Amino acid sequence: MKFNLDTLHLREGTPDFQDLPWELGVSQWRGVCPRIENLPSGISRHPVVFVNYDGALYAIKELSSEAAKKEFDILLQMEELRLPAVKSVGYGFKPGSPDCSGLLITRYLEQSLPYRTLFIQSNLENYRESLLDAVAGLLVQLHLAGIYWGDCSLSNTLFRRDAGALQAYLVDIETGDHYPKNFPPTQRLYDLEIMEENINGELGDLGATGLLAENVPIDETGAYIRLRYQQLWEEITREDIIDPGEYYLIQDRIRALNSLGFSIGDVELAHTDSGDQLRLKVVVTDRNFHRDQLYNLTGLDTEEGQARQMVNEIQEIKATLSRTNNRSTPLTVGAYYWLENIYQPVVTKLVHLRDDHTTLQELYCQVLEHKWYLSEQARHDVGHSLAAEDYLRRFGINKED
Repeated sequence: MKFNLDTLHLREGTPDFQDLPWELGVSQWRGVCPRIENLPSGISRHPVVFVNYDGALYAIKELSSEAAKKEFDILLQMEELRLPAVKSVGYGFKPGSPDCSGLLITRYLEQSLPYRTLFIQSNLENYRESLLDAVAGLLVQLHLAGIYWGDCSLSNTLFRRDAGALQAYLVDIETGDHYPKNFPPTQRLYDLEIMEENINGELGDLGATGLLAENVPIDETGAYIRLRYQQLWEEITREDIIDPGEYYLIQDRIRALNSLGFSIGDVELAHTDSGDQLRLKVVVTDRNFHRDQLYNLTGLDTEEGQARQMVNEIQEIKATLSRTNNRSTPLTVGAYYWLENIYQPVVTKLVHLRDDHTTLQELYCQVLEHKWYLSEQARHDVGHSLAAEDYLRRFGINKED
């Protein structure tokens, strides 16, 4: 059986998926469909398979037709809001099926890691606390945008390395809703309760297999994420009282939020009952401040933490060039110098170290960390070239062709 155009709705620029065995249930495709790829996936209440079209991977999930359309729409709204989530590709339903089963197609998140990998592999132990912070940060971003997840869990999340930390991406939101104007506080609190229950349960199941590290506090993990969420939420949404002559605090507040990666949508000032004082509220939009800045300067598409480190380097180069030339240097000039003389020569050395889970941008940030370590030992700046060569000697030998 093949889909007709009126039963499979696809976005432009994607395969038509007509050669897949639609006459079978998705769970029956293995061994039948040559496009199937084996990839790690979280626990799902619905069957999911991954298919390969010319090197591009897509996830296909079978669920009710109503749920498929709803999840497609929410993912599309999240993409428009620039939230970290998988990209929706299409949805449809099987004509003539007794339960009118639906299908959701999303683009697989490249260079991502599932939580089970991060909790099982001992060499990734340093990422575990970052993973929990990333989940808290993702929930904050969703709630600020009026998105109710409804099933926050580690299984419904993938992670990308981001300058020694992790960035969390949502991959499943079939139970979610979007409240573009008024997000009920009760929904926000309910999301946190579901998160705690799901995550503690998932880690408990993983612990029962004997694969979980002994030092992971299963019963406290959900509460830790909730605490980190609350701290970040309060920092972002708090209002400040400004006295006369303290208007510089507005820029201080904006810079503090920018340092967390949040872009500013609006600044609201209102008089308090005292008359002279002002109530300051800063409205944030997305968490792509440095990412956007770096992209506009260099064309590099990175994660937010990676971009923050790179923009800081560009700012330092701008200041150095200004001192050297005894004139003000535009940031664009500093960015061009950094790209041509520092970034490109370093990543050229690192190309063969790139793998399915590590981008060149992340490798560059690892070299920056290594450069700091070597410079501390030598008590002077050792430079990018020496740091890259030493990094290759220490960590690249097993990946040489």
